[in-house]
Amino acid sequence: MGFDAPAIPLVPRQYICLPAESVPQIDGILDDPAWQDVPWTETFTDIEGPLQREPRLRTRARMMWDTEHFYVAATMMEPHVWGKLTQRDAVIYYDNDFEVFIDPDGDNHLYFELEVNALNTVWDLMLIKPYRDGAPAIDAWDIPGLQTAVQINGTLNDPSDTDESWTVEIAIPWAAMKGGAERPSPPAAGDIWRVNFSRVQWRTQVVAGKQLGVVAPGFDRHALPRDVG
Repeated sequence: MGFDAPAIPLVPRQYICLPAESVPQIDGILDDPAWQDVPWTETFTDIEGPLQREPRLRTRARMMWDTEHFYVAATMMEPHVWGKLTQRDAVIYYDNDFEVFIDPDGDNHLYFELEVNALNTVWDLMLIKPYRDGAPAIDAWDIPGLQTAVQINGTLNDPSDTDESWTVEIAIPWAAMKGGAERPSPPAAGDIWRVNFSRVQWRTQVVAGKQLGVVAPGFDRHALPRDVG
């Protein structure tokens, strides 16, 4: 005797990306007037949807745009903020991180990826086709003019206290994506681009009274796939 598992929605939610009223200062602190009327996304769910439990830590994102940049901000609740990787284009998801995926024409090929950890270390890359189709990551692709910043509401790498959250603020120049977008960049009013956000959250333990070590195996991955118009 069996049962049917809940289906994972195949059609991404749609989200209207509002034009920026002013240019935000990219400092990781989301108190700029430009962000105040920009709605939050829904709370992220597990990347496997209803097949997994709801994430224990809340994650939400915001986005807006102007003629020069696509802006993304995210807040991640986190009682113990930590990060180790400091080299650009390291495999950032070996730390807890926030990730942005941009697929201008929504065909799951030729898309851009950006990952940021709590140390504001960046991995930006391009994929001609998905990993499942055998594509290597093109680490040599960088985002000229990229701006990222992180704000920690607590202390970094100190498990002796309890933190509140960490926030990420990002400005991605449209010009950086123009060559691979295969459509106008920046978009025209009414255009729809596929964007996905993801949070990697490793299960950790205290080591030697002060270090946060990764408990292997296992991590939580929270995502919010979107079509952004």
